[in-house]
Amino acid sequence: MKITHTEIYRFSIPMEPFVIATGTMHFAQNVLIRIYTDAGIHGVGECSAFPMIVGETQETCLAMAKDFAQIIKGKNPLEIPERMQDLLAYADHNATIKSAFDMALFDIAAKNAKLPLYQFLGGYKSTIETDMTIGIDTPEGMAQTALKYQKNGCRIIKIKLGKKVQDDIERVKQIRAAVGNEMILRLDANQGWSFDDALFALGELEPQNIEFCEQPMRTWFDDQLPELALNSPIKIMADESCYNHHDARKLINSKACEYLNIKFAKSGGILGAQKIHEEALQHGVKCMIGSMLESRIALSANLHFALASANVVFFDLDTCLLGHLVDPVIGGLTYDGYFLDVPDSIGIGADADQEFLKTCENWVV
Repeated sequence: MKITHTEIYRFSIPMEPFVIATGTMHFAQNVLIRIYTDAGIHGVGECSAFPMIVGETQETCLAMAKDFAQIIKGKNPLEIPERMQDLLAYADHNATIKSAFDMALFDIAAKNAKLPLYQFLGGYKSTIETDMTIGIDTPEGMAQTALKYQKNGCRIIKIKLGKKVQDDIERVKQIRAAVGNEMILRLDANQGWSFDDALFALGELEPQNIEFCEQPMRTWFDDQLPELALNSPIKIMADESCYNHHDARKLINSKACEYLNIKFAKSGGILGAQKIHEEALQHGVKCMIGSMLESRIALSANLHFALASANVVFFDLDTCLLGHLVDPVIGGLTYDGYFLDVPDSIGIGADADQEFLKTCENWVV
């Protein structure tokens, strides 16, 4: 099988503004690619650029996608490690746009095997429940949002923090008071705190029964993470500190955190995610599958990966529920309240709506 050409789309999805510690997103800066083959099979991949975290924009993703498409043209799409190595040999980093190519290659491979992707990856169906994320707002506003989600049947909430530490503590206290003790609460400081602030906040919030706190400090303070993890009464999950399996190994070996957050935008896709999962599995470190602002295409791939990854026990796949104003996807993952399922159609089982694609700037390489 050979790759004949690749379609690249500026896949911008309008959404309600979403605020985290590092900035505000007004639309999802996504890129969609379709890789076509001489066997009549095409694979679909999507990524979501999050500049203030990963450093890639929609523009850099589009520019690199054109180069990557040229590099893989005429080659065998079923040789996924080799194709991803081709991209790495051309350019380091750029994990977000690489993840779209990785996803499309896995879609082709699973379609060629006539299997849903989770089965192709060795997985099976299980019950998956996502959390819901609350963006930074006033303590009162965030408590109201939490109550709204709770009334809709949500049982797990992720609270975005990382501003003034006293305000952050108040945010969590008000949310816990509003929702009661049954609801699972997770924190995500998105690198917003100093070491002293993190130690203070996590100590103060111990009585609030917090499941874990994601990425309390900037990644350049990773050398202080082991000390924080040792002294924090709340478990630490590494997110921005863990892009690839080398990061995972260093974090685990230095006892810097209890948990790891895997995102395709950081790992470069499924292949890289599998390597992080394997590293974590060997050391009994549980993982979360997370996402940026992807549509149900990439989220479907996230879920397929999670279903084949026994050590992924936390799920943060709520981006489509967070204020995407359109759903430009045919097929794919479905939500039953906050429980997720993927179809048993072959491959990822999702593709872009042709009508929506007509409105997207596009290139063929």
